[in-house]
Amino acid sequence: MSADLAPFAGLLGLIGLAGLAGIRNPVARERTGAAVRLLGILGLGGLAGIWIDGAGALGAAGALGLWNHQDPKLARWGRLGWVFPIGIYYLARHLAG
Repeated sequence: MSADLAPFAGLLGLIGLAGLAGIRNPVARERTGAAVRLLGILGLGGLAGIWIDGAGALGAAGALGLWNHQDPKLARWGRLGWVFPIGIYYLARHLAG
C-alpha cells in the first residue's frame, strides 16, 4: 500500500520550493521561530527522492524557512512544510531494507 503512494508522497517535496520566497522576502529578524526555520535545511534531504521513492517528501522541509513569516500567505506555506516526516518514513523504510 505505501509503495503505491510513494510517487505521490515524493511530490509533496515540491512544497519546499515555497521556501525560496524567503530569499526575496526574508522573515523579519525580530520574529520568533528561528530554530524551526533552521529545519528548512532538511529540505535538501528531498534530493534523496531521486533514488528513493517517496523520500522526496523530505523536500517539504524547505518551506519551514517561511515559518512565522510576517506575510500571512507565506506563513501558510511555512506551515505546510510539516509534511516532511512522510519522507522520513520512506527513507527509514528504504534503509531498513
